[in-house]
Amino acid sequence: MIKKEIFTGVLVGLIANAIGLFLTATILGNGDDFMTVLKAAQDEGFLGKLISIGAVLNLIAFFIFIKKKQDYRARGVLLVTIFIAVFTFIINLN
Repeated sequence: MIKKEIFTGVLVGLIANAIGLFLTATILGNGDDFMTVLKAAQDEGFLGKLISIGAVLNLIAFFIFIKKKQDYRARGVLLVTIFIAVFTFIINLN
């Protein structure tokens, strides 16, 4: 039961991050296609920053789960957020 709740939180965290990344790329992309913005971000070296900004929606999901007393789902969202932080750190090293 606990693993299912954490998995649900991880899934919500991944979806929130994907939506946040899409919104960020759409807003900052000046009307370009989503994939074009991601390729340009990779070429110019700010893909990690774009992904990090997209992770802001995880904050909203985290606090909703905390408010509803769904602590294990909040843990799942937190795990995804930590994973994204490590991932962007590794991207920025290169």
